[in-house]
Order: sequence, then structure tokens, then C-alpha cells
Amino acid sequence: MSIIDSDSARAWRIQLAQFRQELLSPVNALLGYAEMMHEEASRNGRPDMLSDMNHILGAARDLAGKVDRLVDCDRPKSKSPRPAPATQEQELRHELRTPLNAIKGYAEMLREDAADFSSDSLRADLDCLLVAATDLLLRLDRIVRFSVDVEETSVTSDQTGAVIVSDLIRSLGPVRQDPPAVTETGSILVVDDIEANRDLLSRRLTRDGHRVASVAGGQQALQALADDEFDLVLLDLMMPDINGFDVLVRMKANERLRRIPVIMITALAETESAVRCIEAGAEDYLPKPFDPILLRARINACLHKKRWRDREQNYLRRIEDETAKFERLLLTILPRQVIGRLNQGEAMIADRFEGVSVLFADLVGFTEHSARVPPAAMVEYLNRLFSEFDALARELGVEKIKTIGDAYMAVAGLPDPHPDPFAAIAKMALGMIDRLDRVNGHFGWPLQIRIGIHSGPVVAGIIGTNRFIYDVWGDTVNVASRLEIYSLPNRIHVSQDTARRLVGPFALEPRGSIDVKGKGKLETFFLSRI
Repeated sequence: MSIIDSDSARAWRIQLAQFRQELLSPVNALLGYAEMMHEEASRNGRPDMLSDMNHILGAARDLAGKVDRLVDCDRPKSKSPRPAPATQEQELRHELRTPLNAIKGYAEMLREDAADFSSDSLRADLDCLLVAATDLLLRLDRIVRFSVDVEETSVTSDQTGAVIVSDLIRSLGPVRQDPPAVTETGSILVVDDIEANRDLLSRRLTRDGHRVASVAGGQQALQALADDEFDLVLLDLMMPDINGFDVLVRMKANERLRRIPVIMITALAETESAVRCIEAGAEDYLPKPFDPILLRARINACLHKKRWRDREQNYLRRIEDETAKFERLLLTILPRQVIGRLNQGEAMIADRFEGVSVLFADLVGFTEHSARVPPAAMVEYLNRLFSEFDALARELGVEKIKTIGDAYMAVAGLPDPHPDPFAAIAKMALGMIDRLDRVNGHFGWPLQIRIGIHSGPVVAGIIGTNRFIYDVWGDTVNVASRLEIYSLPNRIHVSQDTARRLVGPFALEPRGSIDVKGKGKLETFFLSRI
């Protein structure tokens, strides 16, 4: 067939599809009225009417079948030349007028007996049927009109369909004589209980460069999917053990398998099966015997979409991983509760807390010792020590605020309330001395630590926009810092306010009255184990 002949045949098919589309609505209306009249006559016990109604219903179904098969009229049963357009018009009009005239004729005979009808709805449906049949007969010559050259047709009310056909031909472009090239290859699972079908599909797909596995039933398909990775499944609908629809449903219910595209292939021609499979998650649906060119195009499209979906999932996973890393990093800077408030849009974070215990700690002799060791060793020591302190704080529900050089600051009672912040901060201080001894033993260093604790109200919030920090302010913070300065190596120096809340569970040794800069004389204590 030449390209010109091919384009002519394509134009013929498109024209038939256009006529079919224009005829479907009135023909379906006729069929609907005929079915409703037949049902009502049967329900009301009118056997005298059923004979004519059977003729009307049969003619309506015949007409609907002829219209529905219009797109198949371009497949000649012989190789004889196609008739001239005028002859085609005449044949098609005759074929459609025959059932239409039968519908109208029998309906008119029933209309003559309308006086005997006991049902108003039956008479109304008959009137509608007659109007629809008469109207379609009058418009049939205008609808079935394709002997005019569509390229030279001007846009008028009677020529709109021809212009649509012309536009569609131009939009679709020239007919391709070669089958679509294979643009994507992948791993495909073929599922069919008939060996010849499996062999044919497998050989064709292997020739196209795909990696192919084939199984004979639904149970084997589920096992293959569990054991291997596939990019696409060609799934037969009718199988003896587990039918294709149930396999599809199980795949879509499985988190790992649900993203694998599925093309259903079946000998069933009913629309309902296709609709149910698409609704259940099938990517596409092809009837048997399948068109190999169409199958290749569908496989290309499915694999292409899967590649994009896989890329999208990879990007989403990378985004999730990066977000998780960012959140972990942020948690090293800010308390979780504060991060949540920032995410909700709060621009200013500032709160007052009562009954907070503040701890300051500083390594004794660290500056002099660090001058005698390599910088890397010094950083490694501090990283190990402060990581131990951080872990202890998490265990006790204590919030680390910051480190400054070899100094460490922590609080109990903010930003989340603590059932006993005073005991928590005391256990933190005692644990810090223990963990310092452990780290010293690992590195062979002789360092000691001074700790000061005071309790009272504070203000906490975020400062800065670049390298911001969650910090704590107030007199309570200043006193805790002073107590650390006036403490002794490996001793925990606490204020009287703090000591009052620790009596009983902890041992306290009076330090006496000391002169604290900015506060004057303060009664203080050393905290120790019982």
C-alpha cells in the first residue's frame, strides 16, 4: 500500500469515527426508550403490545450495533478496491435507514393504539421514540456525508464534522509505516496459563531487548514477584489458580509491588473487565489477540513512566534523608520543642521559667595541659568527654545549653517541664565526675572538673539570625557561674536554695559563707554521694 493509499484509508477511518460519534447519542436514546417501553409493557401484562415492542427493540439493537461497528468498516473482507465515496454514502445510509424505518413503522402502529394505553409514561416514551426516530431519519443524509473533499470544506453548520476530520488528520501527521522503536527496556514478567501465549510474548519481548521471565499462573506470579525485581508485568486475566484480577489486587496491596506497572491482557472483550482492572490499579488493558505494535507502544509508555516514578522516589528518599540529617543537626543546636515552634512560624522565641536548676562546669588545668599536646589530641579528648556529658544529659532529661572552650552549661526544667529538676541536675553533676574519670583513664590525662549549681527563675530564648543559639539569662545563671568559679577540683558547689531542695536523697557538706562577686555573702554547700 502506498503512503497516499494509507493516508486515504486513515482519513476514511477518522471520518467513520466522526459519524459514529455523531450518531451514538440519538441511537442510544432510541435504544433507551425502546428498552423502557418493553420493560413497562412486560411489567403491566400487555402481551398484545409485546410483539411490536420486540420488533422495535430488535431494530434499535440492530441499529446500535451497526453504529458501534462503524470503525470496523475500513477492514475490507476482500482485496477489491474500496467503492467511490458516493457509493459508500449510499450503502451506509441504506444500512442505517433499514432499522430506523422499522423502528418508526412499528412505533406508528403502536401510536394508533395509544388510546388503549393505560400508562401515561408509556405513551410519553412512545412519543419521544417517534420524535427521535423521525429526527434522525431527517438528519441522516446530512450526517453521513463524506463524498466532499474535507480539505476544501468551509465551516458551515452542515460541514462542521468534515472540518473536524480535516483538523484531526492534520494534527495526527503522516502515517508511520514502521512500528514504534523500543525506547525503554526493562525486566518484564509474563503471566499466562497458555504456553503458546507465553512463548510468543517472551520471544517478542526478548527480541526487543527486555529481560523476560514467564510463569503459568497467579500463584507462580506472586512467588516470582517476591523473589525478583520487575519493571513491568503482563498479566493474563483468566487463569485457573488465581485469576489476574486477584493477582493485581494483591500486588497493589503490597508496599513493595504496588509501584510495578501492570498491563492486563485478556480475551474478554467486555468493557466492565477493563474498567475494573484500571480502577484496581492496572496501567493499561489490551484485548487478545493483541496488536504487537500497540503492545510495544504500551510497554514503552509504561516503562518510561516507571523510570520517572523511580527517579521521583529516589529524589523523595534523598530529600527525606537530607531532611533527617538537617533535623539531627538542628537538634544538636536547639531543643526539640523549640524546633517545633520555629517550624510553626514563631519568629520570636522567649519564655520565662520558674524553678530551673542551672549547672556550669569547667575543666581544671585544661589550658596548661592542652599546650603540651597536639591540637588533634585536644579536640579528640573534648569531643569524647562532652559526648559522654551529652549522653548523660539525655538519660536524665537535662537540656544542654552550650559549650564554651572547655566549659559546659546545662539546665533542668526547661524548655520541657521536669518532675524534679533539682535531683536531675544533681545526678548530672555527680555523673559528670564519673565520666571524666572514665575518659581520663582512656587518654591517660590527669584533668579534674569544677561544678557550680544554682536554682531559680530564668529567661530562655533564641538570639541571632546567623549561627543562632538557644540561651538562658538571669540572676540564677550568673550565680551558678560564680559558684563554679569558687568551687574546688572535682567538687560540686551548690547554693543554699539548691541545697534546701536536695536534703535527704543527697549528702551535703556546708562550705560556709563566701563572698560572691555581685551578690555579697552567700551560704553554700558541697554536694556529695550518700
